Amino acid sequence: MSASLPSRRPLDGTAVTLMVILCVAWGLQQVVIKATAPLMGAVLQAGVRSAVAAVLVFGFAAWRRTPLWQHDGTLGAGLLAGLLFGAEFFCIFVGLGHTTASRMAVFLYTAPIFTALGLHLSVAGERLRRGQWLGVGLAFCGMALAFADGIATPAAHGGSTLPGDALGILAGLLWAATTVVVRASRLASAAPSKTLLYQLAVSAVMLLSMALAAGQHLHARVDGLVVASLFYQSVLIAFASYLTWFWLLRQYLASRLSVFSFLTPLFGVAFGVVLMHDAVGMRFAIAAVLVLGGIVLVNRRE
Repeated sequence: MSASLPSRRPLDGTAVTLMVILCVAWGLQQVVIKATAPLMGAVLQAGVRSAVAAVLVFGFAAWRRTPLWQHDGTLGAGLLAGLLFGAEFFCIFVGLGHTTASRMAVFLYTAPIFTALGLHLSVAGERLRRGQWLGVGLAFCGMALAFADGIATPAAHGGSTLPGDALGILAGLLWAATTVVVRASRLASAAPSKTLLYQLAVSAVMLLSMALAAGQHLHARVDGLVVASLFYQSVLIAFASYLTWFWLLRQYLASRLSVFSFLTPLFGVAFGVVLMHDAVGMRFAIAAVLVLGGIVLVNRRE
């Protein structure tokens, strides 16, 4: 199947610029979710986010006259991607109740490691050279050092952060699995809005059903902060940034894009320091250098 897929190219200036903007936006997301968690249940918040974004994507596709209903062999992969996407955000939103936003931002972005491995094994056009694997390893060492730095910061409620940290890593694995499904199936040739709609619609049904069954809607308090948070998560992140992400996946090598997103935990921790007063030390500065060095190696041209 992979031999018939359109070829992707290495990153250029446009891709790098868009990835930096996306990484800044995604880095802020953990802080936004954490700030509004006391006002709206985690799973309900995630479900509303997906539902609002799904409506926006559907409207965008209708405006662009993107065919959504033709039989193109994407249904199975689309449903699987949607379930993985929903499970990922279940882990993120629930996990943030047991760990800090800074730590979640770091653990979630183990995803590029899993993505690079999955694509290397399943998609011929995504093979990594030895030097690029060295970059992955270097970036992973940076993330491990950032993890060690985060251990010194206790959870806000004084308990162990292990459950939240584990959910963060699981979310990263699920994100990677979603990327591999998209890249290695017929979704790779589908319109980005159709691919995204699969994920948002399926995850909305999944997460809202779980939230309603748990009675989270009975305790939600909707105020200006919640509305602003949902706008940011739904319109800017789940709609605009994800459409951009899937467009990038169609144009450029996914393994290079995924490893480049190591920048996101750096922004996430920075926002945690500025907005939530998380403490970081010299170890994190060293971790940042290792991560950036890994990105340079992975994106180095032949």
